[in-house]
Amino acid sequence: MNWFTGVVLYVLIWWTALFAVLPIGTRPVEGADDRTGWRGAPERPLMLRKVIATTVVAAVLWGACYALIQSDMISFRHGIFAAPPLPD
Repeated sequence: MNWFTGVVLYVLIWWTALFAVLPIGTRPVEGADDRTGWRGAPERPLMLRKVIATTVVAAVLWGACYALIQSDMISFRHGIFAAPPLPD
């Protein structure tokens, strides 16, 4: 994996982890809008904590993906997932 592929993989993992971390610990505001019943955004979203947690989770997952890719446990060049050889 070259550096560009590693960065793209990290960004994809980071955004996916962000959407998984966002709802953790949020509570809606107490009073809902009388007309629509909509409660809106949470009172205290704690975004800095969530960005830090997302970065840590993404780094761990990226490290696992990097190790898996470098180990050749899953390979399309040889093994069970390999493409069949071209006929002569």
